[in-house]
Amino acid sequence: MYKDDPRIEANGQTDHLNSLLGIVRSLLPAESEAAVMIRDIQRELMVVMSHVATPGGSANPRRLGVDDLTLRMERYIDTQRGGGGFVLAGESTVTAFMHAARTPARTAARPLVS
Repeated sequence: MYKDDPRIEANGQTDHLNSLLGIVRSLLPAESEAAVMIRDIQRELMVVMSHVATPGGSANPRRLGVDDLTLRMERYIDTQRGGGGFVLAGESTVTAFMHAARTPARTAARPLVS
């Protein structure tokens, strides 16, 4: 596999995302709902990386648990918005880092779907 392989780029961006989520989690109370959810997302990202790195997913037969995490995140986001609207980056350190984490999440997906 070459360094410019789309899987290398995707995993590099996913690793970057995971690092930023680690910063966010460190800023939250350890057992808060958000911290636990972020920890679960980080664990799932590691599984995603193993699937991306191995064509056919042969190295890790574990099924991804994305549906449950997506539902949990949507519920949590609904409780945080308090009536809807966008959350602006920089309203707090946590939201600033969450917005920063969104960028590598989108960048990681591009080489895999284009």
